[in-house]
Amino acid sequence: MHLLVSFIVGLVFGLGLIISGMTNPTKVQNFLDLTGTWDPSLMFVMGGAILVGFFAFGAARHRTANFLGGTIQLPSRQDINRPLVMGSVMFGMGWGLAGMCPGPALVSMAAGHWEALVFVLAMLVGMWGQQRVANLTSANAQATSH
Repeated sequence: MHLLVSFIVGLVFGLGLIISGMTNPTKVQNFLDLTGTWDPSLMFVMGGAILVGFFAFGAARHRTANFLGGTIQLPSRQDINRPLVMGSVMFGMGWGLAGMCPGPALVSMAAGHWEALVFVLAMLVGMWGQQRVANLTSANAQATSH
Protein backbone atom coordinates (compact mmCIF):
# COMPACT_ATOMS: atom_id res chain seq x y z
CA MET A 1 0.00 0.00 0.00
CA HIS A 2 2.81 2.40 0.94
CA LEU A 3 4.51 1.85 -2.41
CA LEU A 4 1.27 2.51 -4.33
CA VAL A 5 0.57 5.73 -2.42
CA SER A 6 4.18 6.85 -2.94
CA PHE A 7 3.85 6.19 -6.67
CA ILE A 8 0.57 8.14 -6.92
CA VAL A 9 1.95 11.09 -4.94
CA GLY A 10 5.09 11.13 -7.12
CA LEU A 11 2.99 10.94 -10.28
CA VAL A 12 0.79 13.85 -9.18
CA PHE A 13 3.89 15.86 -8.22
CA GLY A 14 5.52 15.16 -11.61
CA LEU A 15 2.35 16.08 -13.50
CA GLY A 16 2.12 19.29 -11.47
CA LEU A 17 5.69 20.17 -12.43
CA ILE A 18 4.93 19.55 -16.11
CA ILE A 19 1.63 21.48 -16.11
CA SER A 20 3.15 24.43 -14.22
CA GLY A 21 6.07 24.72 -16.64
CA MET A 22 8.74 23.97 -14.03
CA THR A 23 10.24 21.32 -16.33
CA ASN A 24 10.77 23.86 -19.12
CA PRO A 25 14.24 25.40 -18.65
CA THR A 26 13.39 28.37 -20.87
CA LYS A 27 10.35 29.24 -18.74
CA VAL A 28 12.46 29.02 -15.58
CA GLN A 29 15.23 31.16 -17.06
CA ASN A 30 12.66 33.73 -18.24
CA PHE A 31 11.32 33.86 -14.68
CA LEU A 32 14.83 34.65 -13.44
CA ASP A 33 15.48 37.26 -16.17
CA LEU A 34 14.16 40.37 -14.41
CA THR A 35 15.53 42.84 -16.98
CA GLY A 36 14.69 40.95 -20.17
CA THR A 37 11.91 38.51 -20.98
CA TRP A 38 10.65 38.21 -17.41
CA ASP A 39 7.82 35.69 -16.96
CA PRO A 40 6.24 36.08 -13.50
CA SER A 41 3.96 33.03 -13.82
CA LEU A 42 6.25 30.74 -11.81
CA MET A 43 5.80 33.11 -8.86
CA PHE A 44 2.30 31.71 -8.48
CA VAL A 45 3.56 28.13 -8.66
CA MET A 46 6.15 28.83 -5.97
CA GLY A 47 3.65 30.78 -3.88
CA GLY A 48 1.25 27.84 -4.00
CA ALA A 49 4.02 25.43 -3.02
CA ILE A 50 5.10 27.64 -0.12
CA LEU A 51 1.51 27.94 1.09
CA VAL A 52 0.94 24.17 0.99
CA GLY A 53 4.33 23.53 2.62
CA PHE A 54 3.69 26.07 5.36
CA PHE A 55 0.55 24.31 6.52
CA ALA A 56 1.89 20.79 5.90
CA PHE A 57 5.05 21.37 7.96
CA GLY A 58 3.00 23.15 10.63
CA ALA A 59 0.77 20.09 10.95
CA ALA A 60 3.74 17.69 10.80
CA ARG A 61 5.41 19.41 13.77
CA HIS A 62 2.60 18.15 15.97
CA ARG A 63 2.70 14.55 14.74
CA THR A 64 5.06 11.65 15.27
CA ALA A 65 3.89 9.55 12.30
CA ASN A 66 2.77 10.35 8.76
CA PHE A 67 -0.64 9.32 7.39
CA LEU A 68 0.71 5.91 6.35
CA GLY A 69 2.27 5.22 9.75
CA GLY A 70 5.88 6.07 8.87
CA THR A 71 8.06 8.09 11.22
CA ILE A 72 8.23 11.84 10.62
CA GLN A 73 11.79 13.15 10.82
CA LEU A 74 11.93 16.93 10.57
CA PRO A 75 15.27 18.76 10.73
CA SER A 76 16.13 20.04 14.19
CA ARG A 77 18.86 22.51 13.20
CA GLN A 78 17.75 26.09 12.65
CA ASP A 79 21.11 27.86 12.39
CA ILE A 80 22.41 29.44 9.21
CA ASN A 81 25.96 28.26 8.63
CA ARG A 82 28.55 28.40 5.87
CA PRO A 83 27.65 25.04 4.25
CA LEU A 84 23.98 26.05 4.11
CA VAL A 85 24.76 29.41 2.49
CA MET A 86 27.28 27.90 0.05
CA GLY A 87 24.86 25.12 -0.89
CA SER A 88 22.09 27.66 -1.44
CA VAL A 89 24.33 29.81 -3.64
CA MET A 90 25.43 26.80 -5.69
CA PHE A 91 21.82 25.60 -6.04
CA GLY A 92 20.70 29.05 -7.20
CA MET A 93 23.54 29.36 -9.70
CA GLY A 94 22.81 25.92 -11.11
CA TRP A 95 19.10 26.66 -11.30
CA GLY A 96 19.75 29.93 -13.10
CA LEU A 97 22.29 28.52 -15.55
CA ALA A 98 20.52 25.27 -16.38
CA GLY A 99 16.92 26.33 -15.75
CA MET A 100 16.40 23.10 -13.82
CA CYS A 101 16.43 21.88 -10.27
CA PRO A 102 16.46 18.24 -9.11
CA GLY A 103 12.73 17.42 -9.10
CA PRO A 104 11.87 18.88 -12.51
CA ALA A 105 15.12 17.47 -13.94
CA LEU A 106 14.12 13.95 -12.91
CA VAL A 107 10.67 14.43 -14.48
CA SER A 108 12.24 15.78 -17.69
CA MET A 109 14.73 12.92 -17.76
CA ALA A 110 11.91 10.39 -17.40
CA ALA A 111 10.18 12.12 -20.32
CA GLY A 112 13.25 11.45 -22.46
CA HIS A 113 14.92 14.86 -22.58
CA TRP A 114 18.66 14.25 -23.01
CA GLU A 115 19.55 17.66 -21.54
CA ALA A 116 17.91 16.61 -18.28
CA LEU A 117 19.91 13.38 -18.30
CA VAL A 118 23.12 15.42 -18.58
CA PHE A 119 21.93 17.66 -15.73
CA VAL A 120 21.06 14.69 -13.49
CA LEU A 121 24.41 13.01 -14.19
CA ALA A 122 26.25 16.26 -13.38
CA MET A 123 24.13 16.63 -10.24
CA LEU A 124 25.04 13.10 -9.11
CA VAL A 125 28.73 13.74 -9.75
CA GLY A 126 28.45 16.97 -7.73
CA MET A 127 26.72 15.13 -4.86
CA TRP A 128 29.42 12.47 -4.90
CA GLY A 129 32.15 15.13 -4.97
CA GLN A 130 30.59 17.04 -2.10
CA GLN A 131 30.43 13.86 -0.02
CA ARG A 132 34.09 13.08 -0.79
CA VAL A 133 35.16 16.61 0.24
CA ALA A 134 33.06 16.38 3.42
CA ASN A 135 34.61 13.01 4.28
CA LEU A 136 38.15 14.29 3.64
CA THR A 137 37.50 17.44 5.67
CA SER A 138 36.11 15.37 8.53
CA ALA A 139 39.05 12.93 8.40
CA ASN A 140 41.56 15.82 8.35
CA ALA A 141 39.84 17.49 11.30
CA GLN A 142 39.96 14.24 13.27
CA ALA A 143 43.62 13.64 12.40
CA THR A 144 44.70 17.12 13.49
CA SER A 145 42.77 16.94 16.76
CA HIS A 146 44.65 13.82 17.93
